[in-house]
Amino acid sequence: MTAEVTARKKIATREAYGDALVELGRLRPEVVVLDADLSASTFTRKFAEAFPERFFNAGVAEQNLVGMAAGMASAGKLPFASSFAVFVPGRCYDQIRLSICYQELDVKLVATHGGITVGEDGASHQALEDLALARALPNLAVVVPADATETRKAVHAAARWPGPVYLRLGRPAVPVLFGEDHPFELGRAHLLRAGEHVTLVACGIMVAMALEAAEALAADGVRAEVLNLSTLKPLDIPALVRSARRTGAVVTAEEHSVVGGLGSAVAEVLGEHHPVPMARVGVRDAFGMSGSPQELLERFGLTAAEIARAARSVIARKR
Repeated sequence: MTAEVTARKKIATREAYGDALVELGRLRPEVVVLDADLSASTFTRKFAEAFPERFFNAGVAEQNLVGMAAGMASAGKLPFASSFAVFVPGRCYDQIRLSICYQELDVKLVATHGGITVGEDGASHQALEDLALARALPNLAVVVPADATETRKAVHAAARWPGPVYLRLGRPAVPVLFGEDHPFELGRAHLLRAGEHVTLVACGIMVAMALEAAEALAADGVRAEVLNLSTLKPLDIPALVRSARRTGAVVTAEEHSVVGGLGSAVAEVLGEHHPVPMARVGVRDAFGMSGSPQELLERFGLTAAEIARAARSVIARKR
């Protein structure tokens, strides 16, 4: 990363989630929190310590977790249910589909440990398909915050959103990119940098890398636009199409499989509304492996250098 980004304070989005839950719990007494015996890792333990009477541990039983959350929502509570992304939605997809999404219940599913930066735990615990699963479910909003600030704002926005939400967070500490004035709104893209030659569309930890790639491209005279697409569903189609019209080329970057996630969502929109040369940076239809987060990001090509390389490629295709 650039010196500017590297020098920034780092906070894990899962930790910011724990803090946001406590804030929300003080504001809204109907908020309840459920966890599948991972509260120390998901940081829902912070809510459990502040409001023990409103915290429920379902144990290692994710399907029961979802059923409990659905029941509480139907009784007027506002449940936030959490586990690792590989387990929610992975282990309880049918329950989420029928008990929450089909019923359009006001349940907020917040999964931590998404992507390959789970690290040494390896492929069994690295969710690279969760966004594809979540995007396919009717009525479910899907959000991937870029940093701690956006996570806190996304938690409060999810509480206001009328219906189910899937919020995907990560394990490692990541740079804090935004201040308190960051204009997060669920369903809206945020233009971080204006450009004219290529659009870099990113979510989650890849937003920081997209900004770094834009800096590297600028040194070569390439002005890259950077779009933070933290809400994958509902997608901000007008913002995406405007940017594609402006630059004529698009690169997506995500800590997820290139199948079914951000890259697929953007390709679907541009294919219908404004086709342009496009490349997807992400995991190329593979399982993860054990290693440090940085080793894995480099192994799977989730780097600023790879984003910049893809940008040069799509710009060349414009000609």
